Amino acid sequence: MSGRLLRLVCTAALATQVALVPGAAVAVPEPDGSAEPSVAEMLTDLQKLYRDAERATEAYNATEEQLRRKRAEVARLDGQLTRARLALDDSRSEAGRLARRQYQSSSDLSPYLRLLLARDPQHVLDQGHVIGQVARERAGTTARLAGDERRRDELARKARAALDARITLTERRKKERDDVRRRLDDVEEMVASLSAEQLHEVAELERTGVAERQRELEDSGALGEDDGKPTAEGERAVRNAVRQLGKPYQWGAEGPRSYDCSGLTSWAWDRAGTPIPRTSQEQWAKLPRVPLDALRPGDLVVYFPEATHVALYLGDGLVVQAPRPGARVKVSPLAANPVLGAVRPDPDARPVPHYTPPKLPAAAPTGGDEGYASAAVPDQEETGRPSAA
Repeated sequence: MSGRLLRLVCTAALATQVALVPGAAVAVPEPDGSAEPSVAEMLTDLQKLYRDAERATEAYNATEEQLRRKRAEVARLDGQLTRARLALDDSRSEAGRLARRQYQSSSDLSPYLRLLLARDPQHVLDQGHVIGQVARERAGTTARLAGDERRRDELARKARAALDARITLTERRKKERDDVRRRLDDVEEMVASLSAEQLHEVAELERTGVAERQRELEDSGALGEDDGKPTAEGERAVRNAVRQLGKPYQWGAEGPRSYDCSGLTSWAWDRAGTPIPRTSQEQWAKLPRVPLDALRPGDLVVYFPEATHVALYLGDGLVVQAPRPGARVKVSPLAANPVLGAVRPDPDARPVPHYTPPKLPAAAPTGGDEGYASAAVPDQEETGRPSAA
């Protein structure tokens, strides 16, 4: 008996048993034998997929940043090596010129005999002085030539090592790029499997959960009662970030047409005049920590134990963030994700005496775009950044 026919027979038998027992209620299993997942389970699965994709994205960003620095190092060493080779050529030319000059001034007679036989002894003495000077110059040139050769060899070794490291980083970046694409394919596959009603239910459940976590955070007093004033750079960073509202999330993007999470925060601060590390992990590791109850606008809020997400604090318990694939830059409650902590890009700068927060769009505080849409995977050249769509 085929598997399909066997399932039909079993289902019919079960239905018959139910009909024979008044008041009995039995759930008939799905044809594949599995129950449909709950909305909470679907939300958990989606959040895990998005988190995996963002973790892969930040790993890619870190490698890309290392590769960028390595390219600069290779270019710098290549320039130094070129100059060292030119200096070596000059030293060799100088050594040859001095050798010819000394050969042309040489004689088989000893300096003493040349002095006795000379019609003009003073001229012989002057010539001997010149010959001695040439000899000293030649000794100096020979030493310089040896030094130039050593420097050339050392720079050539460093340039080769830097080039090898760049090749290794390029290969790693390709693997991490492919990993991001696989993760986003998983997201896209799950999103495509959900109906519009299910997506609405998932988004509504997430909004409810975020609102509850935000209330708990505020009630705990962890955020403090008053927001501090930003510094001048912090205020510029806030306004820079707010002007990006509505622009699409794009993995690996750092503006100005699209962003990923750390691309947005690093862009906002870089344009404010204070460059900060590129990735969320580096921002968490290298910038000074600040407690949540001392937050001021412009500070960075970092999320998840691995520091794989980051947002920029606006004040009043809100952050601006590039949330995830399929979403757009938006304003969210600070507790939109599990908070790891906060860091401050400008700890030594003084706050401004007066501060007026930027005006936000009417719907911004509600964070209407949850990003539950098809997570498009960007095209990318083998050696370029992801396209900014």
